[in-house]
Amino acid sequence: MQRRTTVLSIALILAFFAIGAGVVVRLSLGGQVPLFSADRVAILPVLGVLESDAAFLANLEAFRDDESVRGFVIEIRSPGGVAGTAQSMYAALARLRDEDDRPVVAWIGEVGASGGYYVALGADSILALPSAVTGSIGVIMEFPNAEELLRKAGVGLEVVKRGDLKGLGSPTRDLREDERQVLQQLVDDVYEQFVSAVSENRGMDRESVTALADGRVLSGQRAAELGLVDRTATLREAVDLAGEMAGLGDNPNVVRPTERRLGFWDVVRGVEETRLLSLVRSILDRSLVGPRLRYQWP
Repeated sequence: MQRRTTVLSIALILAFFAIGAGVVVRLSLGGQVPLFSADRVAILPVLGVLESDAAFLANLEAFRDDESVRGFVIEIRSPGGVAGTAQSMYAALARLRDEDDRPVVAWIGEVGASGGYYVALGADSILALPSAVTGSIGVIMEFPNAEELLRKAGVGLEVVKRGDLKGLGSPTRDLREDERQVLQQLVDDVYEQFVSAVSENRGMDRESVTALADGRVLSGQRAAELGLVDRTATLREAVDLAGEMAGLGDNPNVVRPTERRLGFWDVVRGVEETRLLSLVRSILDRSLVGPRLRYQWP
């Protein structure tokens, strides 16, 4: 009897140890622990200029796999950014909305314009602050022309290429008219993709969307009147709506992604970029790497 009790005690200790180790590993990876969590609503932030979708997609996937998460609120405070990034985030939300029975509510804070608004289109419902800056449906491509500066500095550039249009968008010379036409066609194509997304997801005919898709910005109140958002609301009200849609009632428990802080060894090993390096890379991307399509305001 005593031996059986000892074996049982050891088994329980090992079980608790295994559970604890699993919890530690999951938390260290930024995951959630459904076993110790009541049903709740996940709030996923979309903040600042959209340059990369990696963190957002990782957080979305983690919460999608978390059985304790019964609904999603996408907290948008962004003027938009790279067109491909906005489309990728939108597509992930639309897939969640269409394949999962859990509600997805997008909320626009101080600003959710252009690509920020594009992301919101993937949700079941879009809410916004009355004073939010939204809309700005359009696309822009811009790049510097440093030809005169290089000439004054006595700097020349030798180019070897095959393909007459291979060097279009170079910041070292003026844009030719045939090159401008090619880029305009590209911009028009990506613009039509934005218009189509608004039309399909908001139940609006293309003519009505096109009339608003001239890059203009709107208040959240005006956007609600025009059908671009469902209604005005605070973030708290958006969370309550998601809770009610998920059957949790208003004022549900909430969870946000774990914010990983930059540590000493991260810097030493080069695992993460510092904010300064990220800023420098962003400036270089926009000025030197070449033209990029952007859903962004202003």
